[in-house]
Amino acid sequence: MALKVLCDRILSDGRSLEGAILKVDRFINHQMDPYLMKQIAVEFIRRFNDIQPNKILTVEASGIAPAVMLGYMMELPVVFAKKKQPSTMDDAYVALSHSFTKDSDCQYMVSREYLTADDRILFVDDFLAYGNAGKAIIDLCQQAGATIEGMGFIIEKEMLGGRQRLEDEGIKRIESLAIIDSLENNEIHIKED
Repeated sequence: MALKVLCDRILSDGRSLEGAILKVDRFINHQMDPYLMKQIAVEFIRRFNDIQPNKILTVEASGIAPAVMLGYMMELPVVFAKKKQPSTMDDAYVALSHSFTKDSDCQYMVSREYLTADDRILFVDDFLAYGNAGKAIIDLCQQAGATIEGMGFIIEKEMLGGRQRLEDEGIKRIESLAIIDSLENNEIHIKED
């Protein structure tokens, strides 16, 4: 079931651009609406109430806001995969990914100190498109021996097939709060429940 307040916001403030781009920077990934982020976190908690993660994991940068809100409400630490290795990180897991919106390859890295075989991960991100960031997270968790309990996305672009790619990688729990089934003719169509 879609999160109605999110769907309403996508339809009122989102914009569809050429190339299956959904611009939601007014409220999710440039300017953020903290109250909406809280509602998103509450919904993720409701949907994942049957799992027991010990960490929230996300990717830099757009996944950080919902992950921090979720981590705060679940009282769990939040780790984000960085795109550039800081001088303070000397031992990291590294995975490659292709950015859909930037149309470029990037690498994600997490310090071995913050991702271990003892971790039960709930991954959260803003978009599920082709599943590239999710696949990078799967790679990082496999390197660490960590278990992915579930993956949550604010918005899924169903027509791009990312969910199937993640399921093919063995992910059993994927929750998306709004599923876009078409952006044809630059019109936003949200999947009905």
